Amino acid sequence: MAQSNERQPQERRADIAIIGGGTGGCAAALAAAESGKTVIMTEETDWIGGQLTSQAVPPDEHPWIEQFGCTRTYRQFRDGVRDYYRRLFPLTSEARSRAALNPGNGSVSRLCHEPRAALAVLQDMLAPYVYSGRLTILTRHRAVAASVDGDDIRSVTVRDAGTGLLTTIAAAYFLDATECGDLLPLAGAEYVTGAESFAETGEPHAVQGEPLPQDMQGFTYCFAMDYIPGEDHTIERPERYEFWRQYKADFWPDKLLSWTGVRPHTLEPVTYELFEGTDKFSLFGYRRIVDKRNFADGFYPGSVTLVNWPQNDYWLGSVIDVSDEERERHLYDAKQLSLSLLYWLQTEAPRPDGGQGYPGLRLRKDVVGTDDGLAMYPYIRESRRIKAEFTVLEQHVATACRPDGKAETFDDSVGIGCYRIDLHPSTGNRHYIDISSLPFQIPLGCLIPIRLNNLLAACKNIGVTHITNGCYRLHPVEWNIGEAAGHLAAGCIDRGLSPRGLRGSEPELRAFQRRLTASGIELAWPATRPV
Repeated sequence: MAQSNERQPQERRADIAIIGGGTGGCAAALAAAESGKTVIMTEETDWIGGQLTSQAVPPDEHPWIEQFGCTRTYRQFRDGVRDYYRRLFPLTSEARSRAALNPGNGSVSRLCHEPRAALAVLQDMLAPYVYSGRLTILTRHRAVAASVDGDDIRSVTVRDAGTGLLTTIAAAYFLDATECGDLLPLAGAEYVTGAESFAETGEPHAVQGEPLPQDMQGFTYCFAMDYIPGEDHTIERPERYEFWRQYKADFWPDKLLSWTGVRPHTLEPVTYELFEGTDKFSLFGYRRIVDKRNFADGFYPGSVTLVNWPQNDYWLGSVIDVSDEERERHLYDAKQLSLSLLYWLQTEAPRPDGGQGYPGLRLRKDVVGTDDGLAMYPYIRESRRIKAEFTVLEQHVATACRPDGKAETFDDSVGIGCYRIDLHPSTGNRHYIDISSLPFQIPLGCLIPIRLNNLLAACKNIGVTHITNGCYRLHPVEWNIGEAAGHLAAGCIDRGLSPRGLRGSEPELRAFQRRLTASGIELAWPATRPV
C-alpha cells in the first residue's frame, strides 16, 4: 500500500491553551501556571513577548507606574529588567545607584530597554514552569484551524513554520493572545474590526455614517539603530525608496520623509530634529533604548534608539481580514517604508549645519534578531476585537465625557490602566485621534465573548471599540488583561463554572476578585494620586 506523505498532526493536551505568546499571552501563562494548571502557549515568531520583544517597542506607561497602577508580576518584570542590567552590564556608578534605572533614558518611558533584555527576563519568569513541565512553549507555531462543537472549542491546530508539521492542541480553555486576534475567525467567534459608527456606539469621535471595518490604526515595522560618527553604514537603496521619498498624505503637512510632523492632540505642524541640542523635539532621544552614558566608557560605541516614529507609521492598508496576497503586499511596503526612512536619514535628511544625511547611523540587526534589521513582527496597534459581554466605550473613560472627573466604575473590575486615547493615522486616511482619558478599570465582561463558552480574550482583542482600543492597548494594560484571563480560566476550572457563569454570580465574582487581589492585581485606583 502506498504511504501518504502527509503526516498526521501531533496531539497535545493541556488544561489551558494560549494561542499567541505576546505580552498578554506571557502574563496569562504565568498566571495559569502559578495556579497549578498545565499550559501550552504558542507563538508564531522566535521570541515570546510581543510588543516588548518581537515588535521591539519599549513600554508605554502612565505617570504613576513607579508607585502603583500595575500588577505585581508586571512590576516584577520591570524590576527584573533593571536587575538584568545591574547584574550583567558595566553601568556607571551614577546609573547603578538610581532606583529607577532607565537604560536608554528615552523620553517616552521611565523604562526604555532593549528587546533582548525583555526576552531574557520573561524567559526567566516562566522558566520554573517550563522546567517542571507545567508550561510548554511552542515558538514559530501559528494557528491554522480550530475544531468547534456548538459553542465550545475542542482543539486548535498550529503549524510549525520551520518543518510545516501540524500539532493539534486540546484544552478546557483557549485564550486568544495573538497580535491580530487570529483565533477569532478560526473558531467562528463574533468579532469587530475597524471603526464603529456613531449610530452604533454614540461615541463622540466615532465615524459618521456606516461603520468602516477596514479602517484601523496604521502599523509599524520598528527597527533599532545607533550612531557612529565618522563611519559610513549606509544601507542599499530600498527598492521602493523613490515612492516613499515622494509620498505625502493629503492630511499630512509635508512629505512623510521629512522633519515635519504634527502634534497628535492639536494636529498643529511640528518640526523634529534627530539629536538633542536644540529646542526641537529629538526623535533619537524619544525611544532611545541604550544611553551609552549609562555604561562604562566605550562599552557601547553609540547610543541605540528604537525607531517607532511618525515617519514609519504605515497606513496604506490593513493586514487583517484581507487576502494573503494583499496582506503580504502591505507587510512588504511597510518594511520598505521603514528601510526608506533609514536610507533618507543616512543620505538626504537635512542637518542643522546645512549638510545632508547621517551616514554614521547604523542598522542594528542584532538588537531585533533578524537578518533584515526590522522587528520580527510589525507593531500592531489594533486587533480584531471580540463581541463581548460588555464593551468599553469612549463615554466610559474620556475626560470630556466624565464631568465628575472619574472614569466609569466597573463592578466586575479585574484590573486598572491609564493612558491617553491615542489613535495613530488610520488606513482610511484619517488623522490622529489623541484625547485625554481618565485612569480606568478593566471590566471582566470585556474578556468574555458573547457566545463561545471556553474562549477568552487575553490582549488588545477585548471588548473595546476602535476609540477605546487607543487607551487599552498599551503594555501594562495588555499584561493585566492577559494575567486576569489566565486566572479566570484557572478559576473556572477549579470552580466548575463558565466565565459567564462566574461573572453572573455575585458570590463567585467577589471570590474571584479576592483571588486577583491576593495575586497582586489592583482592581481600583487609589482615591488620591500624586500630581
